[in-house]
Amino acid sequence: MQDNDVMIEVENLGIEFYRSRRRNLSLREMVFLGRNSAPSETFWALHNINFTVGHGEAVGLVGSNGTGKSTLLKTIAGVLIPDEGHARIHGGVAPLIELTGGFLGELSARENIYLTAGLHGLSKDQVDERFDEIVEFAGPQVREGLEMPFRHFSSGMQVRLGFAVITTLDEPIILVDEVLAVGDANFKEKCYKRMEELLAQDKTLFLVSHSEPDLRRFCTRGIYLRSGELVDDGPMDTILKSYKADNAS
Repeated sequence: MQDNDVMIEVENLGIEFYRSRRRNLSLREMVFLGRNSAPSETFWALHNINFTVGHGEAVGLVGSNGTGKSTLLKTIAGVLIPDEGHARIHGGVAPLIELTGGFLGELSARENIYLTAGLHGLSKDQVDERFDEIVEFAGPQVREGLEMPFRHFSSGMQVRLGFAVITTLDEPIILVDEVLAVGDANFKEKCYKRMEELLAQDKTLFLVSHSEPDLRRFCTRGIYLRSGELVDDGPMDTILKSYKADNAS
């Protein structure tokens, strides 16, 4: 793979977290030792992670709960700063991680569309051109509530609007963390079709999912994490077999 084909570059990546070991302190201990004096220990949520993702690749991240999958995705997205090594992206990112995390509750749905798209580099004219497409995808309930404060939307409506906005961006890299599992059956299928359209545009996909059908549907390559370490990297089918064999009861 040539350097100019690399979209995601992870080298010697390490993320260290603190695990509290505090116990209930007596009043005497709190006065003389201080509330924050109880011991704590660190652990590596991710350690010595190395891989690259090329232009147009669709990669699925596999592993049990607590193995560092979401931590890795957030580090690639720039939400977390590594303690060791680095995670570099070469191009803009459409983060389907916490879909409504950047939306402001007091702003209307309409205002949030322009704000979020603008933060990802779209001009007002560009948002104007895509506005009807965004609202159409989000559904009639969102259209009826466009002038309503976002915080008054149901959680389902919030996710619909978030997905609609993020997947309309021009960013070449898509990071997805389980969000395809939300909504009713019809909306799920709309999400699947939208993802297939994006992949047909030669976007680069990095997907975290526990759904084997989703991983097989979208990804040709898999990366397997176990206890914060990368244990396998290869064709999606091979990775899924390895993961299931390790976790067979």
